[in-house]
Amino acid sequence: MHYFWTALFGFVTLAWVIGGIRMVAGMARLPRLAQTTPLRDDACPAISILVPARDEAEKLPQALVTLLAQDYPSYEVVVVDDRSTDATPQLLDGFARAHKHLKVIHLTDLPAGWLGKPHALNVAYQHATGDWLVFTDADVRFAPDVLRRALALAQEKDWDHLTLLGLADLEGFWEKSVVSYFVLGFMLGTRAWAASNPRSRAYVGVGSFQLLRRSTYQTIGTHRRLAMEVVDDMKLGKLVKQGGFRSGVGIADDSIRLRWQEGVANIIRGLTKNTFAVFGYRLSRVAGTALGSFVLSILPFLALPFLSGTARLLAVLAAVAAVALHAIAAYGSRVSPLYAITHPLGAAMMIYIVLRSIVVTLWRGGVVWRGTFYPLEQLRRGSI
Repeated sequence: MHYFWTALFGFVTLAWVIGGIRMVAGMARLPRLAQTTPLRDDACPAISILVPARDEAEKLPQALVTLLAQDYPSYEVVVVDDRSTDATPQLLDGFARAHKHLKVIHLTDLPAGWLGKPHALNVAYQHATGDWLVFTDADVRFAPDVLRRALALAQEKDWDHLTLLGLADLEGFWEKSVVSYFVLGFMLGTRAWAASNPRSRAYVGVGSFQLLRRSTYQTIGTHRRLAMEVVDDMKLGKLVKQGGFRSGVGIADDSIRLRWQEGVANIIRGLTKNTFAVFGYRLSRVAGTALGSFVLSILPFLALPFLSGTARLLAVLAAVAAVALHAIAAYGSRVSPLYAITHPLGAAMMIYIVLRSIVVTLWRGGVVWRGTFYPLEQLRRGSI
């Protein structure tokens, strides 16, 4: 048995070290928006910012103020009110009367075969006039020079698609513990640094900021290809790569901010909706991910009191490597690196979320998203 534990923790340590080296080196290569020279006025193509909004009266005003204050000569903001039942329609109409850059479309129905958000984005595209499209959410705040710098970066790298990684406003112990672990998993799982490599299958897309050539978006089939895709933001990046177009990732830091979810309960609910979909609704992939997270992130800490000799040393090294990488992810998220000591707790919470996503989705027979139920059979057929 001693040899088994020695071999197991030797593997775990090796996995953390190799994964950590790749992550640190890869993330260091990602371009930073702040280091990109903004475009001059005469070099700025027309851009349309597309925003889906359903019951966003609380967060939408702060986001709209920043979207409508862009230092860019030719842009528009197209917001689709997707069947809101709160004050969102009135807020949007008030902003539209005061801002010439804003177009507002109100929807009252959802066609069959569509999820709400992909449908709203597809409608926004139909009303957009820009040569480039920015897909974002109704709670995201932009710095005034985001468009100038993002276009400059995309043109400099000759990318057709650019995803920018911003910062989430986190409050309290549980938000910082869970989200900093989630960020670590996102970095290792997506390999964002490899998205720009045409030979790599890696792809990235986030809801807060994706810049895409209009012609590329049309060629890959628009959001009609993502009509029943829960994780439409990630899968938009996948379609770009599958279409043979150039995709890349940049780090926006403070230039893009959002209040992702308020409180750990909302984080759990939000990820419960998405997590099973991320794995294509395949039980084997979800089970493998949960088991891998336990072995890599929890077992080295649990086993320490029961080990001795080489096995114990390797478990210590695995735990130290995991905490060190968590500290790097926390620092990049503007969270104190001290939250890295919650690594096994964050892992336990994510495993719970993964398993909860399976149970809730199967129990309901589908997903409830913003008050609308979508059957699992349709979601599976629509998964990209």
